[in-house]
Amino acid sequence: MNDRRTIKYFSMKKLTEGKPRTFIAFSVLGIIALAVLIMNIFTGSAGIPISKAIAILLAGDRTDAAYASILLRIRIPRAVAALLLGGALALSGYLLQTFFHNPIAGPFVLGVSSGAKLTVAFVMILVIGRHNSVSSAVMILAAFAGSMITLGVVLMISRKIKRMSMLVVCGVMIGYICSAITDFAVTFADNSDIVNLHNWSMGTFSGTTGENVLVMTAVVVPAGICTFLLSKPISAYRLGEGYAQSMGVNVRLLRIGLILLSGLLAACVTAFAGPVSFVGIAVPHIARVIFRTSKPIVMIPACFLGGSIFCMLCDMAARTAFAPAEMSISTVTAIFGAPVVIAVMIGRRKGEL
Repeated sequence: MNDRRTIKYFSMKKLTEGKPRTFIAFSVLGIIALAVLIMNIFTGSAGIPISKAIAILLAGDRTDAAYASILLRIRIPRAVAALLLGGALALSGYLLQTFFHNPIAGPFVLGVSSGAKLTVAFVMILVIGRHNSVSSAVMILAAFAGSMITLGVVLMISRKIKRMSMLVVCGVMIGYICSAITDFAVTFADNSDIVNLHNWSMGTFSGTTGENVLVMTAVVVPAGICTFLLSKPISAYRLGEGYAQSMGVNVRLLRIGLILLSGLLAACVTAFAGPVSFVGIAVPHIARVIFRTSKPIVMIPACFLGGSIFCMLCDMAARTAFAPAEMSISTVTAIFGAPVVIAVMIGRRKGEL
């Protein structure tokens, strides 16, 4: 009788021991995300009194048109874009790491972002030559096509190469080729609007509009929900394809879903912000350290929240560190993300990961 009670006690303890920590971690990250979002809205090269900003946001005060325009048309859309696209990029990286069973796989490393950048640049060059603007839907479709083509090439290479490290090297080379072609096309463009693509090709949340935010919300939120609903199949897939099949998971459909969702999320980021480096690789590992688990049901929302915070902080640093001059977002994300990737590679070599 005592043995049964002991077994029941320890089984209940194992079931519940991680939940308080997970709840606390999510609560802290949620508070940090809200605080960073507010900081992004209230800080910038143009100083806006806090009382005036609160009056504009909460009371609808429009007596100072300049302040209202800065807050409502520039800072808020940009901050929300960093939140949504940062989360999308981290989720895309997590899905690619799961698909390839490789801890350093990501949209930027595998050339997915560069492939999306290439198709978006060519579509913009062709469309702007005939029209004055390009719709958000066209940009997302172009980026999605580029990301799918690049992923298709990477998948074909993966069938020929058994070592994951060589696959990453091939992905990096594909990214360099796509970036070189994009830079060549942009450099020799005549239209001034096309020449401005150079800033976008380096990665930036600048110029985001309210319409852009609505479109990216319509893409990122459903994709994020679909990813979360796949938590259980992904959990089985991480233990091996044979185990997943024995649990009733259609592995072929799951792999297709992982590729489509990761490509769509990466494409949305590239279409609006250009290629953003290292977020998709670094954030999943940071989330894993914080939550001390690899369970997809925890990792998926943790990656989204972590990616949002990471990108909002990096964007705030990019536009305020040397104001009024602004750095590209990829420059800042590389500064903070690259050390994480180096630590992961060193740890993997030592057998710690």
